[in-house]
Amino acid sequence: MNATERVMAALSFRRPETVPLFDSYWPEFIAAWRRSKQVTGDGAALDEPDAADALDAYYGVDFRLAAAVEAPWPSQVAELSRNGDVVTQRDAWGRVTRKRADAKFFEEVELPVQDRSAVATLEFEPPSLDSRYESFLQRIAVLRSRPNPPCIFAKVGGPYLRTSNLRGIEQWLIDIAEDAGFVAELAGRVTDHIIEVGLESLRRGNLYDTGILIADDIAYNPGVIVGPASYERIFLPLMHKMIHAFKAAGARKVLMHSDGNIGTVLDGLVEAGLDGIHPVEPRAGMDALALRAQYGSRLALIGGVDNAHVLPRGTDEEVRQHVLPRLEAGRDGGLVIGSHSIGPDISVARYDYFVSLVREYG
Repeated sequence: MNATERVMAALSFRRPETVPLFDSYWPEFIAAWRRSKQVTGDGAALDEPDAADALDAYYGVDFRLAAAVEAPWPSQVAELSRNGDVVTQRDAWGRVTRKRADAKFFEEVELPVQDRSAVATLEFEPPSLDSRYESFLQRIAVLRSRPNPPCIFAKVGGPYLRTSNLRGIEQWLIDIAEDAGFVAELAGRVTDHIIEVGLESLRRGNLYDTGILIADDIAYNPGVIVGPASYERIFLPLMHKMIHAFKAAGARKVLMHSDGNIGTVLDGLVEAGLDGIHPVEPRAGMDALALRAQYGSRLALIGGVDNAHVLPRGTDEEVRQHVLPRLEAGRDGGLVIGSHSIGPDISVARYDYFVSLVREYG
């Protein structure tokens, strides 16, 4: 089996040749891996132009994502001012942000939807813009050119978190509490736009035989951020609309990524047609073995390995005792094993050991 055959067999609850692997890697882990494996800075020692791709190839990662530019106004991106190392810019979501040039996080200075009445006059740039798909198609071409290409899914955002970009997260949460009608209208506009970008991604990337992942961080460790009642009333119908649109277009599988514990709304997502979830975080109470017992062949699991306690601080035996039951549960399908992400608190040696277990027992 190649990677696509392995992943699609697992997602379809057929026995794969080996349990597929999916992980993503923090830059700090990649740097440590380079030092450990004596890989040159540009990844050239493994004949890969990108360090993350080199690491993927080394470990045999079976699954990867490619995302188009889904934000409403990509042509409006501009640097507005620079004062020393502080940059003020407008992003593709229409936000004016300020941050240090080398910083990851930013301050929101101005937001595109400042008044609830503005939703009626919002005009997004067309989902069909070729520029939205340039890096997306380049990414797919790079992945497909590998000697052992991974299974590729398209990726889009979801209705909860992406819409918050237009209002700011604090105001968005207030909106959800105060005016569900406005929230549903604004999120509906964003959802319709993202659906069109997703459909174009499936078509341009020819990804119908694999599918699409909806990334929407709706939860934190204790549970769904807005509570299950608000989520099911406002956002679940929009997720149902997305899932139905992608499947009606021919997408074989529709998956969802959300951090945290989504257990209280998972029944509704499964009933809406969702095929699988990522990352199934143990630290958030998302137990892959319990979920397998609860949902059986109705829900595939991607992830399931503890990257907060077991991989960073467990002994080899503790890692073994954690990983082997999950591999056993996925041997006949239904699991793509991995974690949320691999950060600098996980040693290269420990991750090597984890992957060796997957290869030996998966």
